[in-house]
Amino acid sequence: MPGFDRISELPESLLTQILLCLPTKDSVKTSVLSTRWKNLWLNVPGLDLNYRNFPKEDEEYEEVFINFIDRFLEFNPESRLQKFKVDYSRREIVGFKDRIGTVINRGIRLLDAVSSTEYREDDGIMYPYFEFMPLNLFTSKTLVSLKLSCSGLRDPGFVSMPCLKVMFLQEIRWSGTMHLEKLVSGCPVLEELTLVRYLDEDELVVALTRVRSRSLKTFYVPLAYGSYCRSRVPDTVLEIDAPGLENMTLKEDHFEKIVVKNLTSLFMIDLDIKFVVNYDSSFDPEDLSKTNEILDFLTGISRARHMIISKKTVKALDRYSKVGSIPKFNNLSRLQAVFPSPLLPFLPAFLESFPNMKILILKIDFAKDDEMEELNLVNVPRCFISTLECVEIKGLFEWEEEEMKIASYFLENSAVLKKLTLCFIDYPRYASNSDVYEDLNKLTKRSRRCQIIVDDD
Repeated sequence: MPGFDRISELPESLLTQILLCLPTKDSVKTSVLSTRWKNLWLNVPGLDLNYRNFPKEDEEYEEVFINFIDRFLEFNPESRLQKFKVDYSRREIVGFKDRIGTVINRGIRLLDAVSSTEYREDDGIMYPYFEFMPLNLFTSKTLVSLKLSCSGLRDPGFVSMPCLKVMFLQEIRWSGTMHLEKLVSGCPVLEELTLVRYLDEDELVVALTRVRSRSLKTFYVPLAYGSYCRSRVPDTVLEIDAPGLENMTLKEDHFEKIVVKNLTSLFMIDLDIKFVVNYDSSFDPEDLSKTNEILDFLTGISRARHMIISKKTVKALDRYSKVGSIPKFNNLSRLQAVFPSPLLPFLPAFLESFPNMKILILKIDFAKDDEMEELNLVNVPRCFISTLECVEIKGLFEWEEEEMKIASYFLENSAVLKKLTLCFIDYPRYASNSDVYEDLNKLTKRSRRCQIIVDDD
């Protein structure tokens, strides 16, 4: 029937679950639909609020914000909640910690709080303000997902979060004897941990950050600071002891030293680091302790089966290779790497570390303006002879002598190669696909036994 409102005929329990998937500001808007919808948003088992949803010109912003939360919590005070997601990073809100304590007692499964990033002055020096979380957080029996940004954590004496599987910690202020190891130790089923270190810690902060977990499967350090990545605390150490860890991603250097232990289940490693924190710094290859640290780290991740490494990491490994040997990654079958074109002479020695590799995705960062010695790829890695079956070369701009040498290097030396894909960036090039095929056939007869694909990147 035209105009028939089928959604309003749904049971309230289903409607509130639908509204739970929306930001609260959109859930509130449904109150104008009809009498039935007027207070329906107040029965939704969760809040998703952002300070930007409230008028910025309101001088009593904090009071309006907290009163809104109180109205929601008091409407149905006996009901259990599922989600509490609030971004109040604009400024401090007095009493907000108490509201978090209330929703924890009401059985929330997801807590996502972005705390105030306000600065306060003390003796002429500006210090960041941190909202410390309530102590009942550490004994929640219902939390499955915890995401905290710019929060403070005090030592509760005892941590027991038996259902927590996902944890995201960004710029956390650890107070007194509280530290990450104690928090993680109380989470026996934790599977995913994302960590963004607070780089403005003072020098009294313990420099060791330890992640020790038998249940952890994914560890992630995201890109957070970019060119502002600098640490006030020297000699910071991240130690990871996780025999069940399957995936580890390090997208930025937040620690001067990374120690890995017992990564016996590691499947995938994604690296975009250079082994020093400060953005514009690089390690000294003559520093024996640093090169030993890098060797130990590489050895510790050598059980990985899939590796992704950035241009930054390739540069660091080239620097390291001048004084040390990269260990063998005997289990690795798939490699994705970004190589700066001036470092292509390092490619054969680098690939020697992956004797059983089957798939290589190589993106070349061509720097046409940089001076580069004539490319001469001679040495043949072991994987070329017995295992390498698929190669994809990305980032090609043109089809000139250097590009031909790279393609022919794989075609001529890879005994079991089944597929070679050349990906050209969407850029006007003078050579057609047929020209590329013809040149490759001239360069080597092996191309007749290997499928060659020319594509756009």
